[in-house]
Amino acid sequence: MKNNIRETPQPRHEANTSLHPVVVSGRESEHEDPEAVIIGGMVLDIHATPSIHANPGTTTPGKVFYMEGGVARNVAECMSKLGAKPYMISALGFDMAGNLLLEQWKTTGLSKEGILKNKDIETPVVCNIFDVNGEVAAGVASVEALEKYLTPDWILRFKSTLLSAPVLMVDANLSGPSLEASCKMAADTGCPVWFEPVSVTKSRRISSIAKYVTFASPNEDELIAMANALSGSGEFHPLKENHKKDNLSTESLFQILKPAILVLLEKGIKVVLVTLGSNGVFLCSKGGPNCFKIPVAKTNSSSFSGQLYNAVMHNCPPNCYSGFSEHDRSNRVFAVHLPSLPASVVRLTGAGDCLVGGTLSSICTGLDIMQSVSVGIAVAKAAVEVESNVPSAFSLSAIADDAKSVFCHAKVLFHQSMM
Repeated sequence: MKNNIRETPQPRHEANTSLHPVVVSGRESEHEDPEAVIIGGMVLDIHATPSIHANPGTTTPGKVFYMEGGVARNVAECMSKLGAKPYMISALGFDMAGNLLLEQWKTTGLSKEGILKNKDIETPVVCNIFDVNGEVAAGVASVEALEKYLTPDWILRFKSTLLSAPVLMVDANLSGPSLEASCKMAADTGCPVWFEPVSVTKSRRISSIAKYVTFASPNEDELIAMANALSGSGEFHPLKENHKKDNLSTESLFQILKPAILVLLEKGIKVVLVTLGSNGVFLCSKGGPNCFKIPVAKTNSSSFSGQLYNAVMHNCPPNCYSGFSEHDRSNRVFAVHLPSLPASVVRLTGAGDCLVGGTLSSICTGLDIMQSVSVGIAVAKAAVEVESNVPSAFSLSAIADDAKSVFCHAKVLFHQSMM
């Protein structure tokens, strides 16, 4: 439920673990580029939005939508709309929700080999009730099947998919043992891990896997919960009402959150991406704001992802934040603030997942982390301007221009030696 937008007010089966080639929806698809692997939830979202202020004890006129959701699923779909071909590992039932999700997944052209289907699975469903402003007022989540059926045994069947993958993303809907199995599998193949916390409660699952994690993307409340879990203390507290981020300057907010950020970095996480809603993003790392770049094969320049790579490389020069020596960067912590973008907000629920999807897609093309997060924020803007969690399509020129705006307005907040 994280967003990074400044609002402009207005209204099983046997698994074939070979990736080259695979059959997707009856078509043979050659995977020319390395594929990110995404492990986590596929969820049917039910969104209920009243047309007037709701009163307790009675029904209220409004609209109810069924939407494909789940953090991992949203991230993977977003990546596919940006030209990437992520490999999804998840679990679905043969019920109505599972059938809806699988039918939509087939339209993406992505492999469904990693998606366990079982008649005993109750497909995860989340029902959210919104207020008239589009914010979540209440919600009920039935996602226990992910922990029960998305097991280490199922996940380990797909270890070969990580051999060429530039990155593995796991969402915290996974059980502790499944998270550990996923991260150890990635470590064995040298694949960097992105941890998406999902919620405050589930974010605490970082404690057993932090040493394997390269990237983490908490909001400020998840950050506090993760810092407490990793430090074994309760010394970090959520922002008090009178210290809410909307009432603070960017610098003041960073100073409040910096001790918690440093805990994550000291515990081995290399890049912490703190999402701040309308206040943008804090990109914090050991080694400098643009030094994390994953080696990948050359992207086809005529593809959507290839064109986006070229546009971002032109608009967002990768060397403008490299005014430190290699020794200096390797021993310092850096924090950069990247601003949000104005948007005509329709719904906020897909913004955080699309931010991660946009960032991961960009990393997989060979862009550095600064450039990639700039793209992620631009993609998040597009997401909040539609009803669905993920837009049906993205405008290449709009994403490139918005990423340039974010990148050009980024500000270094902090750099300090960890020695």
